[in-house]
Amino acid sequence: MSYFIALIILALIAVVALQIGRVSELSAQIRGEEEAELQNNNSTGGWMVIFGVLFLIATVWSAVYYKDVMLGYGPWEASSEHGKEVDSLFNVTLLFTGIVFIATQWLTFYYSFKYRGKKNGKALFLAHDTKLELIWTAIPAVVMAFLVVKGLVVWNNTMLDLDEDEQAINIEATGYQFAWDIRYPGADNVIGHKDFRLIDMAVNPLGVDYTDDASLDDIILAGSDKIVLPVDTTVRVKITSKDVLHNFYLPHFRVKMDAVPGLPTYFIFKPTKTTAQMREELRAYPEWNEPYDPTDPEGPKKWESFNYELACAELCGKGHYSMRRIVEIVDRDTYKQWLKGLKSTYLANIRGTDADPNKGKRLLPFEIKARQTELTKEISAAVKADSSNADAKIIRFKNVYYETGSSNLEADSYYELDYAATLLNKYPDIQLEVAGHTDNVGDPAANRALSLQRATSVMNRLIEKGVSAARLKSAGYGDASPIDSNDTEEGKANNRRTELRVISQ
Repeated sequence: MSYFIALIILALIAVVALQIGRVSELSAQIRGEEEAELQNNNSTGGWMVIFGVLFLIATVWSAVYYKDVMLGYGPWEASSEHGKEVDSLFNVTLLFTGIVFIATQWLTFYYSFKYRGKKNGKALFLAHDTKLELIWTAIPAVVMAFLVVKGLVVWNNTMLDLDEDEQAINIEATGYQFAWDIRYPGADNVIGHKDFRLIDMAVNPLGVDYTDDASLDDIILAGSDKIVLPVDTTVRVKITSKDVLHNFYLPHFRVKMDAVPGLPTYFIFKPTKTTAQMREELRAYPEWNEPYDPTDPEGPKKWESFNYELACAELCGKGHYSMRRIVEIVDRDTYKQWLKGLKSTYLANIRGTDADPNKGKRLLPFEIKARQTELTKEISAAVKADSSNADAKIIRFKNVYYETGSSNLEADSYYELDYAATLLNKYPDIQLEVAGHTDNVGDPAANRALSLQRATSVMNRLIEKGVSAARLKSAGYGDASPIDSNDTEEGKANNRRTELRVISQ
């Protein structure tokens, strides 16, 4: 019904316009063509000036009214360090172009009035004006040079690569129809190589080269996972594509870059506001205190549901919308805990399978390095712990292996034992006990004897690597001190262990 009423209104407007036209024709005939033309020129020129004034007022008013929904203003100030430079560059550009816009629009409408047709009017012929040409050439040239130089400074701050000694988090984004694969480095903070010839959509869709040690601890997020990054930390994003042109766009951080098949690109940015901080800032605006879902007035408000986001800024196909990903900015401690909870893609999906180029190897370089970092903290904590806390004085070896039914150490044990010896030599005054433990399978007396022999083997290796024999003693406890249930294979494996215990210092 509303459409029918709208059609009737449009028809009536058309009829009125036709009648006004006929009245104007009759009036012109009565007054005379020349007088009617002069009157039309005057009224048209006047209306043009009025329209120009109203148009410019409406333009400025709308810009001020809608500023809180535009990037760079109100709640949408940049959330990255260099983003403030981008916003500043935009504002400077807006200042100059705004001056030109207002001046040219005003003159356009004003000249329509000033130079309207008049009785006995005569056009001015101006063949050449050097001064005027210099002005309209020199001023734009100077302004453009200023904007270009300022733009290059901002560009270089975003695109200039990092020095080798500069600390940053490296991530890799690979776009495809219709998602992003986000790859984080492991503890080495180095993203490993990949090769399109290694792509296997079943087990290795990115073509990661797992013969490269740097790839072994890399983490690939699933398509629905949040991209988590720490605040006040430089992030370098390497951007690639597997199929068509995509665009990696983080609007709140003022960075975007095309993802080009076969041509890796990158940018650098530093987040300055966590997601929680941004939500608190939005909370101050009335429009953000409305329900996020209008059908659920009691549900979360808009500011509570806000998230930074990654968007693809290229029309890459009909599923383009699904490339949106949530980006969460957190404090550094939260980021470390989040990253610590992720398992490398190699360990989760490749290790031990037919696709594993390291199949058969017990320990890999990144695991050895990670354990060394862990062991450093454990020994330091045990030395500093209060003597009344017996458990805190214990360091459990994780990568010590023996031949089956024997006390002979396997070669893979030396990585951890030799590094432990290096650390223990930094604390020459502490006395240590090397303790061996077993599960409850077999004769208890035999278990005690085997556990003592294994503890002695570990002690001898530490002595070989420079730890004073006077600081060490060995003990075998058999199955007398379990730390887990012996009812499961996993529990038994946990009970079969070798430990260091700080006994005095």
